[in-house]
Amino acid sequence: MCDLQHRRDTLCVSIVNPSDGAVVSTFDLPKTALLEFSPLNNILVTWQLYTKTQDSPQGEANLQLWELRSGRLIKALYQKKVESWCPSWSEDEKICVRIVNNELHFYEDNDFDSIANKLHMQKVSDFALSPGGQPSKVAVYVPGSKGAPSFVRLYQYPAFGGPTAALANKSFFKADRVMMQWNKKASAVLVTASTEVDKTGASYYGEQTLHYLGVNGETALVQLSKNGPIYDVAWSPSSTEFCVVYGFMPAKATVFNLKCDPVYDFGTGPRNAAYYSPQGHILILAGFGNLRGQMEVWDVKNYKQVSKSQAPDATHFSWCPDGEHIVTATCSPRLRVSNGYKIWHYTGSVLQKWDVAAGSELWEVRWQSLPDGSFPKRPIKYQAAPSQLGSTQAPPTQAYRPPALRHLPATPSSKLHEDEPPQDLRPGASGEKSLSKSALKNQRKREAKKAAKQEAKPEPEPPTDPAAVSNSQSEASIGDPEVEKKIKNLKKKLKAIEELKEQQASGKVLQKNQVEKIQKEEQLLKELQELQIGQ
Repeated sequence: MCDLQHRRDTLCVSIVNPSDGAVVSTFDLPKTALLEFSPLNNILVTWQLYTKTQDSPQGEANLQLWELRSGRLIKALYQKKVESWCPSWSEDEKICVRIVNNELHFYEDNDFDSIANKLHMQKVSDFALSPGGQPSKVAVYVPGSKGAPSFVRLYQYPAFGGPTAALANKSFFKADRVMMQWNKKASAVLVTASTEVDKTGASYYGEQTLHYLGVNGETALVQLSKNGPIYDVAWSPSSTEFCVVYGFMPAKATVFNLKCDPVYDFGTGPRNAAYYSPQGHILILAGFGNLRGQMEVWDVKNYKQVSKSQAPDATHFSWCPDGEHIVTATCSPRLRVSNGYKIWHYTGSVLQKWDVAAGSELWEVRWQSLPDGSFPKRPIKYQAAPSQLGSTQAPPTQAYRPPALRHLPATPSSKLHEDEPPQDLRPGASGEKSLSKSALKNQRKREAKKAAKQEAKPEPEPPTDPAAVSNSQSEASIGDPEVEKKIKNLKKKLKAIEELKEQQASGKVLQKNQVEKIQKEEQLLKELQELQIGQ
């Protein structure tokens, strides 16, 4: 464990053994602002603000790499910007990467005296190294300029040369910055592209889009069914699906598979974050920050809600490695009052609560890190775990009423928005037999023809007069061009509706205007039949 401690009038960095609290080593680094451990705890990285002095006009190396066991300084480097300040290691520490100007520098086996490999890309501004061991992969982001799009490319170390070296490439506009997230198996990356300003004026959050890149070369734009910002994106530990929280409040949350097809829609609610348990069997949708701290706990396999609790003023949330407990905390400097933490069972019970003493502040809370697989996945319980502190159930939300009207009886009023219920989008989830796309398409066609026959008006009896028959035949053969044009347009609209119904049946979430088109099908069929009979 690492701690920042005061010694006399200076600030130093102390390495502390968490088992007995003994100080292992101390570094005189009075200007240290950031620090980080390497994955296997072999290296401590410290960063100080880059400054220039008269004695050192070019500045001093402000990024230091320390060997934890001996306390020896391994390497001192220059890192002027705080963005991407810390080098990234593979989990086995075989590879280490840092960004330097227009290059990524790769080091091997913690040997920082020589650069093992370089990846040169003009104006590269960010990267993300894949989790796990070898072979390591890296996602690289280059922002667009002068009308050219931004792009993200995936590479496998050390194959960087040649035009076909990239595993995948995705170009897109509207990206001032990106956030790149690898899944646990390092088979795909999700890229959240953001702009600072929404040119349409619809949102002060700017604009966000979500893109998918697979190491097999597949790429896609993730289609979201509600307009608005993307608050959070979370990979399942299984690496086979991901959850997105998005849209103007109340926000939607949807789980997608690796084909970027929606699997389950949680409807709308006051939420802006998603957290999978380490075992991937539980998903918590939460609303922190400017929301009231509501936490919805979901059974991922059965998509059934386990509990709903509330942790107001929480600034921190994290899962315990056992997948059974969570911690929420109110920390400084985000909030300097009511600092403390709560430990919960996922069923909503508060098992432990601790508040800091008056005049003190809580800065950080962390679970002790343990290797993956230390705890098995346990069956999900729906009954609240026993606790002396009870549970904090989220109170039902009520519409705001102005003070002048609060003494009057409540009257029904129109809602500002329609709450959307959860919806299972998996094929056959509604109890119907799962069909292939072609079979589903044919079934839809048969149903449409059958409905058209049932709704069709009875044909007029044919005239018995031969002359009348000949006259009607001649009139029909001539036909009214205006009527034929209307019939053609109606058939075109019905065909488009049929295609939308097929997409809906296959699990695709339709836009509001597309759903409205489907609702007009019966009216269009009626108009078509009347025109055909009139001919």
